[in-house]
Amino acid sequence: MLYHRSELKTEEREKPRGGNGTASFLHLVEGKGAVQRNTRLFAEITLPPGASIGTHDHTEDTEFYVILEGMGVVNDNGTEKPVTRGDVMITGNGEFHSIANTGSSPLVFHALVVT
Repeated sequence: MLYHRSELKTEEREKPRGGNGTASFLHLVEGKGAVQRNTRLFAEITLPPGASIGTHDHTEDTEFYVILEGMGVVNDNGTEKPVTRGDVMITGNGEFHSIANTGSSPLVFHALVVT
């Protein structure tokens, strides 16, 4: 199945997961089993400078972040680590994380949540 970028659903979320600012979501698939039964979310997320996704855990699923552009900081189970293009963050098995844009340009990444 092919989806052109122009056909994909977009969404703006204010203070996602208790974070700061607004995150833009470009949904690459419709989650919760609509297209792929084990995919809860597959989106390209853009955080403008100063925006963040707040701390949250993954006990019954796993989330992957693949950083595409920009720079930021992730909270990896209580430890802050810098991220930049090409980095991959994996959170599952009851672990927790957050991500913040600490740069002066947008932080763009793919987020994939699977069960």
